[in-house]
Amino acid sequence: MMIVTPLYAGLLALWFLVLSIWVIQARSGPDGPSLGDGGREDVARRVRAHGNFAEYTALVLVLIGFAELAGSPGWLLHLMGLCLLIGRLLHGYALAFTTHFPLGRVVGMVLTFIALLLGAGFNVGSSISRLLQ
Repeated sequence: MMIVTPLYAGLLALWFLVLSIWVIQARSGPDGPSLGDGGREDVARRVRAHGNFAEYTALVLVLIGFAELAGSPGWLLHLMGLCLLIGRLLHGYALAFTTHFPLGRVVGMVLTFIALLLGAGFNVGSSISRLLQ
């Protein structure tokens, strides 16, 4: 029974909702562009934070889910999930709202890449191991 992946998927879905609302807020009102960023950096930052989240999160969650189904140890699943969650929180906030916190973006991407690498490594290793049996 999968219990780890749904936990992180749910928490990340809540963060995606927050990022989505931030984009909607930036685009609403008389000065907000209804499409794109209207050449406004504040809107572009929110749109990219939202898009970047979508670009990475789904694939890493799939990798975590496959690892969980393959019997990965719980500590590894939580390590991947926490790296992804903290990474996406840091990156999304830093990109959407700050120009003076580039460390948040960097640390966020590093944590996301760690989760991606661990997920890819476990899944490839597990698959090769089963093929060789």
